[in-house]
Amino acid sequence: MKMQIGALVAGAVVVTSMATGGAAAEDRLQTILDRGYIIVGTGSTNPPWHFKDDQGNLVGYDVDMGHILAKAIFDDPEKVEYVTQSSDSRIPNVLTDKVDVTCQFMTVTGGRAQQVNFTIPYYREGVGVLMMKDGDYKSYDDLVAAGDGITVSVLQNVYAEDMVHQALPDAKVDQYDSVDLMYQALNSGRADAAATDMSSAKWFVAQNPDRYVEGGYGWNPQTYSCAVKKGDPDFLHFVDIAFREAMTGVDFPAYSASFEKWFGEKPPAPQVGFPGELR
Repeated sequence: MKMQIGALVAGAVVVTSMATGGAAAEDRLQTILDRGYIIVGTGSTNPPWHFKDDQGNLVGYDVDMGHILAKAIFDDPEKVEYVTQSSDSRIPNVLTDKVDVTCQFMTVTGGRAQQVNFTIPYYREGVGVLMMKDGDYKSYDDLVAAGDGITVSVLQNVYAEDMVHQALPDAKVDQYDSVDLMYQALNSGRADAAATDMSSAKWFVAQNPDRYVEGGYGWNPQTYSCAVKKGDPDFLHFVDIAFREAMTGVDFPAYSASFEKWFGEKPPAPQVGFPGELR
């Protein structure tokens, strides 16, 4: 009899827990609906992800992900408020409900996944090489062939030299304590290539197609996802659906335009028939 009562109590706890989780998730989305806009945390200083344009408007790929969510919730991409935040506030602002979701070129790690729930990926970052269009080297293959005859500039880091040598084992490596100095070395000819985020390399080429070329090879992949507070599985599922349908479904044209704008290339179009994302 005690076992039966214990089982009933345990069952009640499970049901209550499930109900609580469901209510929290429903409340999250309902709170957003009642408020009339979604609050998205992001940065403001890192093109092409999030930055101010010449008119002072917050723009970028992360910003567009917020518009995608607003469109999914309200059928109006403008019903979004952005909270600009530092990188070290990305998780705390989610946990304290200052934002509904953080979209800020956030790398997925096991440690972070213990604190927040990550959405499906919306970009896969990596290291790439940027070169001058009028320089001696136009591609990653050119750099490899040059062996120890090239110098690569990179942002100073304890792993920087090893990182460059993973792809260019014989290259000379010059480290700089700021991104600006790293690019200045390339522009001045002190470096033959700059090792930088692939997204940054693509952005520079998209903005200056007559000045720069991107090497066509990336390494050290890492996944970027948005983050939501734990305990809201329904809200997480909703955000995943919104992103999935933007990248592979009904909202692909708008998503594709954003991707091409910020990275200078069109993402592969979803194919009719068997869902390609399941292959």
